[in-house]
Amino acid sequence: MNRRALVLGASATAAAACTPGGGGEKFVNVYTARHYDSDRALYAAFQAATGVEVRALTGSAEQLLERMRAEGDASEADVFISADAGNLWRVKEAGLLQNVTTPTLQEKVPAHLRDPDGAFWGFTKRARIIVYRKDAVRPEEVATMDALGTARFRKQIVMRSSSNTYQLSTLAARIERLGAENAKAWAAAVRANFAHDPQGSDTDQIKAVAAGEAQASVCNHYYYFRMMRSDDPADRSVVEKVGFVFPDQAGAGAHVNISGGGVTAYAKRRDRAVQFLEYLVSDEAQTTLAPLNDEFPIRPEIAPAPDLAALGPFKEENIPLDALGRHQAEAARIFEEVGWS
Repeated sequence: MNRRALVLGASATAAAACTPGGGGEKFVNVYTARHYDSDRALYAAFQAATGVEVRALTGSAEQLLERMRAEGDASEADVFISADAGNLWRVKEAGLLQNVTTPTLQEKVPAHLRDPDGAFWGFTKRARIIVYRKDAVRPEEVATMDALGTARFRKQIVMRSSSNTYQLSTLAARIERLGAENAKAWAAAVRANFAHDPQGSDTDQIKAVAAGEAQASVCNHYYYFRMMRSDDPADRSVVEKVGFVFPDQAGAGAHVNISGGGVTAYAKRRDRAVQFLEYLVSDEAQTTLAPLNDEFPIRPEIAPAPDLAALGPFKEENIPLDALGRHQAEAARIFEEVGWS
């Protein structure tokens, strides 16, 4: 593990002198794979509301998982947070999360957006959308994920690497709904339509479509909206050339994933950790966090940011969230077999 890549939150050292128990301690240690300004604003709001300081240690999900494995029961992590249910599932499978269920969490987090055992709970949603070049593609031509594998888009698709967690979860969801054989056929068909080998981030896929390198791609919705509101004229110019759709609205619905968190297995401040998780799904946090990061609130009754609200409701895929982890290894194997690098 590259420990230098772990960046400690400015508030304090996460492993600062601690005592067992934690009920009366006025801080909570959060290991987080999210690195957004919105989260820092949320930590400050939580402290203002509760008097409990959030001490955040950031790194990639894999780095933090390996750190907690190495620390074992000496770990000072109280809460683990990450985007993508696949990442959260891996930490659960490593035995590094404990099951937590409270009336507040059960009431506020929809059943399909949390771990069935209570190991992790969603607090924001992100949808997987299809982006397309407006001068080359009609929206109805990309109404489904299946369309990306048709002859219409021969040599006209760009995608991220198959090792990317978002890609693995998207295929894992398809395995859950339609089986491995269908998922493999879809991945092979899309792979045959690649304009070039996978490279870059979700943002890079949007830029490639806008530049005419391809006609369509798939990305998380918030990358599009960040570019739309960017201070950089070049980003706004990119967005002007592309459109997007929520796919499969006449079928299973758009693939939806989460950012979520859970109480760590060896939490020294379990009460504070539970308090923090409950705060993440509170009215205050939901109305603060989701708009700042262009994510959808986990609670359907909370309105998203105006730009997202203007889109209106869309149909979401509804599958058990842990399926994104259970099928992750199979998804990776399928991607490898079809040559999706």
